[in-house]
Amino acid sequence: MTIIQQAAAIPYRFEKESLYILLIRSRNGKKWIIPKGIIEDGDSARFTAEKETEEEAGVRGKTQNKIIGNYDYFKWNSTCRVKVFAMEVEQMLDDWEEKSFRERTWVKANEAQKMVKPKALRKIIKQFIKTKTKL
Repeated sequence: MTIIQQAAAIPYRFEKESLYILLIRSRNGKKWIIPKGIIEDGDSARFTAEKETEEEAGVRGKTQNKIIGNYDYFKWNSTCRVKVFAMEVEQMLDDWEEKSFRERTWVKANEAQKMVKPKALRKIIKQFIKTKTKL
């Protein structure tokens, strides 16, 4: 079976001492997800996470160097292996590449954890919340 390497980011910000995560709609509009995409030849996972977050969610920021988790899911008759980074959002764009078919929404981190699939991603977000709320 083919393994497709992907990278994703959990875009976040703090507002009134609460942690918020930015979620986007999947292409078919049925699920709430985090931005992710295929790591192209020559690109780093971190670069891909930042690029996909700008294209799909219309935000810019800096990812941390360290991957905060990995998860697999099945798509395109292959296993997609996703490396997940945290990204503190520095800029929200009014216009972005996938704006015409992607809805985005800021939600409290605990809500975001419940809204996303797969379960492995929920666990990554749960762990991320723990590390960010201990600051």
